[in-house]
Amino acid sequence: MHSSNESAASTERHIDPKLLELLVCPLTKSVLRYDAERQELVSSAARLAYPIRDGIPIMLPDEARMIDDSER
Repeated sequence: MHSSNESAASTERHIDPKLLELLVCPLTKSVLRYDAERQELVSSAARLAYPIRDGIPIMLPDEARMIDDSER
């Protein structure tokens, strides 16, 4: 039997594929790549990684972190 903490952690590790198909980078309108390990949506075109908090993508450029070439 899973504890509620385990269930919450596993839920946060996945994003609905249909949602991912709809979301684009707010700056470049380009596709986003889901990084499950870091819980981010990555825009290679904008060189930004948008965080996912509690399963909700935060699509605000001010909240995104800059990525370097090795993360693209």
